[in-house]
Amino acid sequence: MKLYTSMGPNPAVVNAFMGLKGITLPTEEVDLMGGLNRQEGYLAVNPAGQLPALVLDGGDVVTEITAICEYLDEKYPGGDLIGTTAEDRAQTRRWTRWVDLNVCEPLANGFRFAEGLGLFENRMRCLPEASDGLKACAQDKLKWLDEQLATKEFVAGDRFSLADILLACFLAFGESVGQPINADFKNLGAWLARANARMAA
Repeated sequence: MKLYTSMGPNPAVVNAFMGLKGITLPTEEVDLMGGLNRQEGYLAVNPAGQLPALVLDGGDVVTEITAICEYLDEKYPGGDLIGTTAEDRAQTRRWTRWVDLNVCEPLANGFRFAEGLGLFENRMRCLPEASDGLKACAQDKLKWLDEQLATKEFVAGDRFSLADILLACFLAFGESVGQPINADFKNLGAWLARANARMAA
């Protein structure tokens, strides 16, 4: 297998997941800033031009970070990042999807349509007028999640999971692009400290 990777929160999620599971794969770094992900060479791997992408031994390609992580979890058993029971896996998938739709997407697009506009305006349809609203939507959902975290240790419950990895990586990205965590979200801040400690270990 081979992982095409780059800078940014999406590759960071897969790299963190692999690190926590002790998975090492051959990788190729794609220059996202230089736009190489939108050029012929990489488009032959992933026609959508997005990163990361995992090329399997048989030549098939898996894209989308949750699909890559779930595939790797099945190929390299062990650990509990997605779950060892049907019930745990359902909760991990539920919360991973919630985080992706409600925080990651509006946070990332809020950046792409504002601070990142110069980089993205020729690569995708950008809606600068939507940027402030998208950033606010992400903050609204983080406020709701802060309340939920008053009674649980991690996003999906008592287990550290892919949902925590996804959220932590995107909040780190948000911090770097002018969307920091609201200091009033004390439960979220405490959760992030726990999540970062797990990822650092």
